[in-house]
Amino acid sequence: MSENCSHDCSSCGENCSSRKPKSLIKKPHAMSDIKKVIAVVSGKGGVGKSMTCALLAAAAQNNGKVTAVMDADITGPSIPRMFGAHEHAVGSENGILPVVTEGGVQIMSMNVLLENENEPVVWRGSLISGTVLQFWTDVIWTGVDIMFIDMPPGTGDVPLTVFQSIPIDGVVVVTTPQDLVGMIVQKAVNMANMMNVPILGIVENMSYIKCPDCGRHISVFGDSKVDALALEYGIPNVAKLPIDPELTNAADSGAIENFENNYLSEFFKKLAKKVKV
Repeated sequence: MSENCSHDCSSCGENCSSRKPKSLIKKPHAMSDIKKVIAVVSGKGGVGKSMTCALLAAAAQNNGKVTAVMDADITGPSIPRMFGAHEHAVGSENGILPVVTEGGVQIMSMNVLLENENEPVVWRGSLISGTVLQFWTDVIWTGVDIMFIDMPPGTGDVPLTVFQSIPIDGVVVVTTPQDLVGMIVQKAVNMANMMNVPILGIVENMSYIKCPDCGRHISVFGDSKVDALALEYGIPNVAKLPIDPELTNAADSGAIENFENNYLSEFFKKLAKKVKV
């Protein structure tokens, strides 16, 4: 530190030990009100991350929380369809307004901005990351108790942008029973640890199927690995989702909010207690 230091790093070019690193966190829209943010992540695609995110949002809304979902999976958006939201987002002179589902969940996704929701998004990484950031800075989120961010799979540009630019209160990791997927989940867990974001829980999707005759749980993809993973990384909150055709039909028909047997209701209550919402 210079003897003549004014303690104002913004006007100083010295590279001293007292200089604090500049925060990359972006402020949300000036008219937004968002209390807590949870990112739903996976190490690879096809494990049911978006389904998990939708079930968590539905559970939050059913528990009286004003809920929002930011669909950060720009090239593979599926959140609007699961909630039956096919209308387009609209803008005002102040900003972009999210689509609101019948149950009251606020949603922003690439699919509510496209003229045709089946139109592919063929963009480079920097443009995709910039769009996700605009979902945070340009969208007016109203009175949100808890926002879930449906992250794209992997540990690329978008997860890095979200972790660095949005104040994440915690992460939920989604996996399936296979050993290979468990290995890839470890990458997602390690990335969250590197970014100093707490891991709030882990969900094992397709963990079993329930026999319609005897009710026995059948491990279609082998024995569950989620308890061992949770123990290894000290993750206390664990949930196991079955293969359930009724849940699949509810998601496909846009009725995820109305699915009565929400397997993540208790899991959400533990999350809510953890992040104090």
